[in-house]
Amino acid sequence: MSTLYLLHKPYRMLSQFSDDQGRATLKDVIDVPGIYAAGRLDHDSEGLLLLTDDGELIHRISDPRHKQPKTYWVQVEGKPDDSAIDALRKGVTLKDGLTRPARVGRLIDPDVAPRQPPIRHRADAAVSWLEIIISEGRNRQVRRMTAHIGHPTLRLIRTAVGPWQLTGLAPGQWRSETLHAPVKRRHPPSRATRRRS
Repeated sequence: MSTLYLLHKPYRMLSQFSDDQGRATLKDVIDVPGIYAAGRLDHDSEGLLLLTDDGELIHRISDPRHKQPKTYWVQVEGKPDDSAIDALRKGVTLKDGLTRPARVGRLIDPDVAPRQPPIRHRADAAVSWLEIIISEGRNRQVRRMTAHIGHPTLRLIRTAVGPWQLTGLAPGQWRSETLHAPVKRRHPPSRATRRRS
């Protein structure tokens, strides 16, 4: 039996409990002794971060061999066309090799909390949202994938890791749940609206 903590990591917060440069850390939003993050989110990314004091559980969640799918809602510059979406679905070649095929769809007006500070938008610049589900965890992978297809990421929110969902948590909020069985790989349901050609 293990306890897992689901935290909505805010923008510009490190996925660790200390920092010698005075930046925001997890200790600013969760005060539970002895827990560690299972995986990480970049300083400029938001969303679901899982924490626990169970080393075996951390391994099962974060080790790429277990292939826990991770779901991201991604705001990008411009409006990716069908060929760009298909490229992400098939896999794109980055500097560290070909990505695995991703599940990708368009999101229409997703319900997301305002970011602090807000993103600066040009009045004449189009933006759009994608849902991207990947089963690997390379450094800044989603951002590099969208840049590869010519649509840089403006905002990135992780909404699910395996079966665990961000639903109901505002930035900085967390909840806990007790696990009675080993973690199994399971794809979360997709909320994206896909446009077929």
